[in-house]
Amino acid sequence: MSQPVIDGEVFADLQETAGVEFVVELIDSFLEDAPQGLAALRRAAATGDATAWTRQAHSLKSNGLTFGATALAAAARELEHTPLAELGAAAPARVDALAALFAAVAADLKERRHA
Repeated sequence: MSQPVIDGEVFADLQETAGVEFVVELIDSFLEDAPQGLAALRRAAATGDATAWTRQAHSLKSNGLTFGATALAAAARELEHTPLAELGAAAPARVDALAALFAAVAADLKERRHA
């Protein structure tokens, strides 16, 4: 059985501690900001900006953890801790893989937002 896109227990805890209405605001912010973060990762890969690479990967990891998006967070953590120079030409493909994980998370969060 595959792992859920969002850990329901983590998400429920977030709603309980932050409040359902605030979680909707967090979702909206994440859905707006994450694509910009992915674009910044792509720019960092293209320009060799290791600082921006690490910063953006860290941000995506942290946001993923907030919502219980464990696969997204794990993939972003791996990018955060892998030097951009070490990834070299593979970096864009890794960003594409992270973007695919984000797409699944975004779809799940949009459903939860309206639940």
